[in-house]
Amino acid sequence: MAKHEEVKNGVIFPIGEKNDAFAQYFVGQSYLQGLVSDPDVNVGVGNVTFEPGCRNNWHIHHDGFQILLVTGGEGWYQEDGQEAQFLQAGDVIVTHDGIKHWHGATKDSWFEHIAITAGTPEWLEPVSDDIYSQLDAQ
Repeated sequence: MAKHEEVKNGVIFPIGEKNDAFAQYFVGQSYLQGLVSDPDVNVGVGNVTFEPGCRNNWHIHHDGFQILLVTGGEGWYQEDGQEAQFLQAGDVIVTHDGIKHWHGATKDSWFEHIAITAGTPEWLEPVSDDIYSQLDAQ
C-alpha cells in the first residue's frame, strides 16, 4: 500500500480529472484540477496530484515563474545541476524564469501541490529512471 493514500481523495482541493492533456510530459499518472478560470488573471492555478512514482519531465518556464504549494504526500523537486529536494505538506518552492527543473511523487507516496504558473512552458526530456531511482535510495 502506498503512503498518503488520502491524497487521492483530495486533501484540500478536488483531485480533478486524469491529466490527459499533458500526459506526454509525465512518467506515470497525474491529475489536474484548475482552480482559477478568470480570464483577467494571467496566471494558471491548479491542483496537481501525482500517483506514486509519477513525475513530470524536465521543463522551463519562459517569461514567467512557477510557485508550488505542497498540500499533501511526499515528493521531489530538482533544478538542473542541483541536489533534489524532498517535499512534504507545507513546503513552498519558487522556480524563477528560465530554470530547468522537474517535480513529482516519491516512488511509494501520493503527492499533491498547488501550481501557480505564469509564462510559457518548454517541455524537455523525461527524468531518467536512473536519476529517479537514486533519489528514493537516499
